[in-house]
Amino acid sequence: MKIKICGLNITRDVQFCIDLKVDFLGFVFYGKSPRNTDLRDIKNLSKFNKKKSSFVAVTVNPTNSFIKENLLGNFEYIQLHGSETKERVVEIKKMGFKIIKAVKVKNEQDIYKYKEYNNADIILFDTPSMEKTSKFPKNLISKLPSGENYALAGSISENNVKNINKLGVNFFDLSSSLESQLGYKNHNKIKNFMNKINEIKN
Repeated sequence: MKIKICGLNITRDVQFCIDLKVDFLGFVFYGKSPRNTDLRDIKNLSKFNKKKSSFVAVTVNPTNSFIKENLLGNFEYIQLHGSETKERVVEIKKMGFKIIKAVKVKNEQDIYKYKEYNNADIILFDTPSMEKTSKFPKNLISKLPSGENYALAGSISENNVKNINKLGVNFFDLSSSLESQLGYKNHNKIKNFMNKINEIKN
């Protein structure tokens, strides 16, 4: 079972999540987001011993210059939330990154768009709302492909993760459900969620 927490603050949240063995630590680079990362903080990432955690840059149609100036050498993964094509995925991979490609799902037909991105390392099935809390359509969860290369985002919490896991999902991406206020992660909520995950695993 894999866990990704998105919208983290480099100064406040990173060591805490590494210590809890969160698999993927996501940092948002999207100007309209209340979780947008201060570019000046990126240099601090090199101070952490990541152990088994990976750093993910969450982006929307990033330019080559932005990637080279800010992301190269600091992140193993780039998460793509924009209109990137399969060809664009190839270009970014060649710069030295693994790719998480977000597929926005409103209906069952949307799920199958993931096949267009068979060169991405991970597919993230997400709600169409981008940065706003909304629920993933419950009736579609069991129709998603299963495996650790397929992640689900959208209103996952410690209260429903066990039931979602029973539907075949074993890669969970969380953000707003772990916040006490918009853009501010609540460490108790993160800890409780990870305790729940360890309980399910055992």
